[in-house]
Amino acid sequence: MTLETCKLFPRHLVQLSFCPQHLLLFLLLLLHAWWGSCHPQCLDYKPPFEPRQPLVFCKEYSKFGCCDLERDEEISVRFYSIMDNFDHSGFVTCGKFIRSILCQECSPYAAHLYDAEDANTPMRLLPGLCGDYCTDYWHQCRYTLSLLLEDLGNPQQFANMTAGLEEDSRRFCDFLELKDRQYCYPNVMTNEDLNANLGSVREDATGCLELCLQEIANGLRNPVAMIHADDGTHRFFVAEQLGYVWVYLSNGSRIDRPFLNLTHAVLTSPWAGDERGFLCIALHPRFTTVRKAYVYYSVSVKREERIRISEFTLSTHDENQLDHSSERTILEVVEPASNHNGGQLLFGHDGYLYIFIGDGGRAGDPFGKFGNSQNKSTLLGKVLRIDVDNNDDGAPYSIPSDNPFLGEKETKPEIYAYGVRNMWRCSIDRGDPSTGTGRGRMFCGDVGQNKYEEVDLIVKGGNYGWRAKEGFSCYDRKLCQNSSLDDILPIYAYPHKMGKSVTGGYIYRGCQMPNLNGLYIFGDFMSGRLMSLKENPLTGEWKYTEICMGRDQTCRFPKLINSYYKYIISFAEDEAGKDCNWLYVLCNCILMTKIFSVKHRESHDLNEHIHGNTDLLNIPVKNWKKKLEVSAF
Repeated sequence: MTLETCKLFPRHLVQLSFCPQHLLLFLLLLLHAWWGSCHPQCLDYKPPFEPRQPLVFCKEYSKFGCCDLERDEEISVRFYSIMDNFDHSGFVTCGKFIRSILCQECSPYAAHLYDAEDANTPMRLLPGLCGDYCTDYWHQCRYTLSLLLEDLGNPQQFANMTAGLEEDSRRFCDFLELKDRQYCYPNVMTNEDLNANLGSVREDATGCLELCLQEIANGLRNPVAMIHADDGTHRFFVAEQLGYVWVYLSNGSRIDRPFLNLTHAVLTSPWAGDERGFLCIALHPRFTTVRKAYVYYSVSVKREERIRISEFTLSTHDENQLDHSSERTILEVVEPASNHNGGQLLFGHDGYLYIFIGDGGRAGDPFGKFGNSQNKSTLLGKVLRIDVDNNDDGAPYSIPSDNPFLGEKETKPEIYAYGVRNMWRCSIDRGDPSTGTGRGRMFCGDVGQNKYEEVDLIVKGGNYGWRAKEGFSCYDRKLCQNSSLDDILPIYAYPHKMGKSVTGGYIYRGCQMPNLNGLYIFGDFMSGRLMSLKENPLTGEWKYTEICMGRDQTCRFPKLINSYYKYIISFAEDEAGKDCNWLYVLCNCILMTKIFSVKHRESHDLNEHIHGNTDLLNIPVKNWKKKLEVSAF
């Protein structure tokens, strides 16, 4: 008999993608595995991961496998329960077999060892053993088989079955042996091809990190933000630019009634390129007890355009809906133009609410002598920090006592950082799961003017240079040469030949791909590039690596695709818990006369977000979910 060679292909699992008016796809970003005729997979069909805490019993799978510490302890209890039946000599002789067999549930190849991947065969009761190992097991400890099976079903039934097996080595190993010699235990542990760079995302020949996609949801219109409640429900909330926020439950279903409906108040239009609208939502970090949400949207008050930050309270009778009558305006900022609206809200690890506001619009920040962004007497072009706790009986917010410009003459006390142009999508680093390194860092993408896009690391009191600088280069040469500028340079900037509108992302802190820990994943709205940055801890410099879609056999697996819609609107994380959290991407599309053909309309200021001078939003499109499902890319 000729054995088939197991061909290996790196498979990475991303998730997310969205479509303009009627089709939304989440790309769950980053679940790595191998694909071909074999790949790592756990018994629950999820990918292997790096345990948050080292395993104590099945130690060989501490770096990458299918068990967390809780499951490891359960296996340990079962092992010692079985070994109570042995004297010291039996413990020494058979303990190694019992332990190894029990611990294969933690193997990154557990699904294959138990035949869980084959829908045409029942899942094995015990992991598949290699022939030589099975023979050795039968010679030394064959009468332990009944002990391994007694907790898995009817003890009498298994006792009758094992009585015959234990007396016949051929029948014994017919029951336990896995014929695939590459995947049977213990060969699977020593196979260099299977275990080389296990749990690592691979690069292609050009150095591009390869990923695949999975559709998570559809039917949304212009989705601009996705958040979670961090309350143990594993719900997530998706906001549409029109003013709806929808709740998706952990099973993927969507609640029919919106979490919030502000369509009557949100200022937007059916024009392609309108940057106004409902732009962000943030839940209070203690949402289970405080039960408040904060929203950022455009509004018209007496024909004056404004940005409004409002507070809502959760309904007393429905945890999946806000009380629409509870709206309280926290802050309003007049917008001199209809673009550069900013649009980010988030809570830092300090518990304060951060608000990211654009420079007021038009091109080149033309307002005043230095522009709005360098003018600390206005809130435009700034990062704000306010305290919204304990505000029920008083002012809607207070100023944190350590805000950097508190008490400075002719300066707004809310300002935390300044000199920003139009920051679009910011995030807080959860920190390394083991060491906590990086925890609390704030990353933002700042959309550029004519030449460069940038990624910034936001710090208290920082001046990020606009309009004096764009990226690392001078924009306003007179301001740029001012020795008092003292600006903070971006951690990365790229020219418009790579993309014209940056979308800030997240630091990856999942456990499926340990080698991606600390990688900053972000994208570009106009070019559709997925990109990454990795910090050198010694020099503090950030190295760029592009992310590309897996080719050939890489993504040929149920529910995976290797294409996504070009216009990357936003990124998101789901709720971290016992399992690893996922990273998501929100993308937009437009259907033209050919499948997946996309175009945009360029104008004076190309690089604006969301609808930013493109034809892709607010244009009706067909729902082509079926084409996605048959991989019509």
